[in-house]
Amino acid sequence: MEVPCVRVAREAGEATRSSLADADLIDDTYEISVADGQLYIPITDPDAASAVLEECEIVPRTVTEREQQTTPADLLAFDPTYERLGEAALIDEDDPERAREIADAILESDLPAETVLNKASKVKGETRVRDWELLAGENTTVVHREYGCEFALDLATVYFSPRLATERHRVAEQVSEAQRASESASGQGPRADGEHAFDMFAGVGPFVIPFAKRGATCVGVDINAEAIDYLRENARRNGVADRVTAINDDVREVAAEYENWADRIVMNLPHSADDFLESAVTLASDDCTLHYYDIQHEDDPFGPGERAIRAAAEPEYAVTVETRHTVRSYAPHELNVCLDVRLER
Repeated sequence: MEVPCVRVAREAGEATRSSLADADLIDDTYEISVADGQLYIPITDPDAASAVLEECEIVPRTVTEREQQTTPADLLAFDPTYERLGEAALIDEDDPERAREIADAILESDLPAETVLNKASKVKGETRVRDWELLAGENTTVVHREYGCEFALDLATVYFSPRLATERHRVAEQVSEAQRASESASGQGPRADGEHAFDMFAGVGPFVIPFAKRGATCVGVDINAEAIDYLRENARRNGVADRVTAINDDVREVAAEYENWADRIVMNLPHSADDFLESAVTLASDDCTLHYYDIQHEDDPFGPGERAIRAAAEPEYAVTVETRHTVRSYAPHELNVCLDVRLER
């Protein structure tokens, strides 16, 4: 069967394989093959592979299927639901016996999982953390990799959702694109310190770090001191500490210090982002892109957010909604959405 493969010279193969593995992009269903001094590495997402590797050649190739690996479903009488986060598997089971059975199957399977955590509460409090039951492993700390970035975090003290990786990459890709478009339109060179990006609820840096890796100068603010400690660590891990400022505070107390500074603002705090729009307007430069996340009823998922943004920004800014994007289904009849909005003074 033909599958997309990264073709690379054999001498560069291990470095390439390692980069793809860190981003969880290798298709383990198939074997890596060698022919005429070239290595062919099967991949799951050609676009993501292109983003991770500075230079790569992606070609279709017929490769050999691997011998079937043992999955948790092979060991159980049902197909369990779980998420992967680094070498941890996350489950959500109310029945203790069923949770224990799933955890044992995960550990006995061929999944590269050393830790199994069961959700023991809903997301709660100002810092949006939850309680976890440790079914296997030593603690709740993990190292997660996505799209070439590495994030250390402790699930017991910070909020992080692996489900939003594709959405974060969608937004991060706009950083360099926006810079090129700005240069082309203005006829001027880029800022000496790159695009200015501000994440108002930064967490451990899942937006800030990829922005900085694309050359942006970033500020990340979060009320959770533990998250800010991890943001600083993750900036160092990914080699962008010189482009990241991490601030532990309520962003409403910080905005005045960065008035008219931000070319890009992320507001990923669904349910209550509208409470912070006045601060976003303070932060916005003369030409700013705002990524506003919301959760609304499916009958009108984008209207409330757009009306709130216009009420806060007009007439000081001309408001243009460039993208109305559905991120995922959140609950019955409710959608998690993002508005990509351009604010021009």
